[in-house]
Amino acid sequence: MNPTIKFNNVNTVFSKALKEKANAYFKSTLKDKTGDKRIFTKAAILLTVFFLIYGILVFVQPHWIISVLLCVVFGINFAAIGFNIMHDAGHNSFSSNKKLNTVLSYSLNLLGGNIYFWKLKHNIAHHTYTNIEGEDHDIKVKFMRLHSDQKAKKYHRFQKYYFPLLYSISYLTWIYYQDYEKYFKQVAGIETFHFPLKEKVIFWMTKVIHHSIFIIFPVIYVGWLPTLIGLLISGVVCGLFLAVIFQLAHVVEETEFKVVDTDRVENEWMIHQLKSTANFSTENKVLTWLLGGLNFQIEHHLFPKISHVHYPALNKIVRQTCQEFNINYIEFKSFRSAFLSHVQVIHAMSK
Repeated sequence: MNPTIKFNNVNTVFSKALKEKANAYFKSTLKDKTGDKRIFTKAAILLTVFFLIYGILVFVQPHWIISVLLCVVFGINFAAIGFNIMHDAGHNSFSSNKKLNTVLSYSLNLLGGNIYFWKLKHNIAHHTYTNIEGEDHDIKVKFMRLHSDQKAKKYHRFQKYYFPLLYSISYLTWIYYQDYEKYFKQVAGIETFHFPLKEKVIFWMTKVIHHSIFIIFPVIYVGWLPTLIGLLISGVVCGLFLAVIFQLAHVVEETEFKVVDTDRVENEWMIHQLKSTANFSTENKVLTWLLGGLNFQIEHHLFPKISHVHYPALNKIVRQTCQEFNINYIEFKSFRSAFLSHVQVIHAMSK
């Protein structure tokens, strides 16, 4: 990450107007910007489903067809916990209680990831320098070319065929390879970032806990083959879900990518977010509930410290302000239309 890159802070009229309207909304409604009882109810449901499915798969051991279906739901549940609990807690927007946010953010570690690494990659790099080549690691996907300024390689011509496979293994690769790679690169001095001893201890403790829950105990109770199959099914479903949702937010035909040659971006930060981010299927309440409001990706990027339960209300405010200032607001009416646009980008970048 390059801290010398600055956004235009001259005549930030749009940003000031939008912030004033958002603050006025919370002041007039007397609502906290963090989550309310809706997010606590949702968290309770998702965690209950997690422990229920785990218990059935490991201790009840139903017919293999039912087990396969439960593993699919389990994978969706992994992603939903990430979207709804870990994500808000990681942005300190789940609750006004910072200690509770910290505790709940470690739900990512329970699922095999590492919240410390995630915050460095997501909260700082991705949210600050969205779609800026070399700064936003989310658009640097191995074996994929996502915009025209990325160098085209011979194998990219086949990415329109293999991208579903890459998305499928993304979660498993993340928790079983990339985290360890990052850890040992930091230890070896290849990657330089602050990594406190406390977080190193937490890294190994939670990795051991995760391996115990998802590998050791299942192998003891159901055997290694069912464990392997179950891990693959739930991991692939989770990976597909995570990858597709995050790609639809930034890698579609209408969003912009930038290569910053100097240390300054011409737009103010909020306008840059609007140019590099897209919403989809915001009228689908079921999808909104499941995705933790991440189909309202624009509102999330403009107000990352506000809980997702407020995004539908903020959506109206942001739309209205964009109309006043004649700024394009990118939104796809359906999941299908956003996904097709993403596929079009992958096809275009394979040429």
